[in-house]
Amino acid sequence: MDRVTASLIAGLGAAIAILILSLLSHSPHSVMLIMAPFGATTVLVFGLPNSPLAQPKNVILGHFITAFIGLLVLHTLGVSPYTLALATGAAVACMMISDTTHPPAGANPLLIMLTHQDWAFLVTPVLLGAAIIVITGKVYSNIKKSMLLRSPS
Repeated sequence: MDRVTASLIAGLGAAIAILILSLLSHSPHSVMLIMAPFGATTVLVFGLPNSPLAQPKNVILGHFITAFIGLLVLHTLGVSPYTLALATGAAVACMMISDTTHPPAGANPLLIMLTHQDWAFLVTPVLLGAAIIVITGKVYSNIKKSMLLRSPS
């Protein structure tokens, strides 16, 4: 597959994942499932699916760990230049120690602290949204593989 085709296929996958999150966020029983770091997550999940940084463990736990740290620092120490730096540094270190590095998740403490989120944010959008992106990525990858196997060489 040439680079342009592969890029368009990756872009379509990312668009589908964000569309799913957006539609679910605007349904009659809506829960917030979308946040800016998920845009960057789709770059890895659909554009570089074999990267260690795009694996389900990294996506889900990376987002969970960093969001938890952001919420913990926000609700115990508040927001200041020092706590923003502390939360971000701790998030990076914890992802690396736990072998769950996912660069887009590094934005979570800043997002959470600057928008003063509550603990529910950890479940929606963080955990549920990350899981939906991972599931969408796996389904999309399987469909892509089956289509490539059926196409004549």
